[in-house]
Amino acid sequence: MEPQQSDKITTLPELGLTLQAAADIPDVVGASFGHAGLLLHDTDLGTDFLNLRTGLLGELFQKFVNYRLPVAVVVPDPARYGERFAELAREHARHSLIRFVPDEAAGRAWQRGQP
Repeated sequence: MEPQQSDKITTLPELGLTLQAAADIPDVVGASFGHAGLLLHDTDLGTDFLNLRTGLLGELFQKFVNYRLPVAVVVPDPARYGERFAELAREHARHSLIRFVPDEAAGRAWQRGQP
């Protein structure tokens, strides 16, 4: 028997969790199971996640890909975090599980399979 999948798209505040350090990743991934998707706002992420040199964002994304959990990262202005961050956002424009979106409505629409 497969576990029930909720059609609810959730957020970190709704889960009662934060993403400030690598140690937070397993809790967020675990809490995301059973949901249709996760919306992460750039303001939900600790500064180390937004600094690509730390590798934390890549580590987080790899966990979501490994477990096939969709995540929309709401970043209104990716260039705010640097050229490489903006490039990463562009590279994920068509990714099947990880997307950078300009607002929450776009993230929810993508996770519900709408254009």
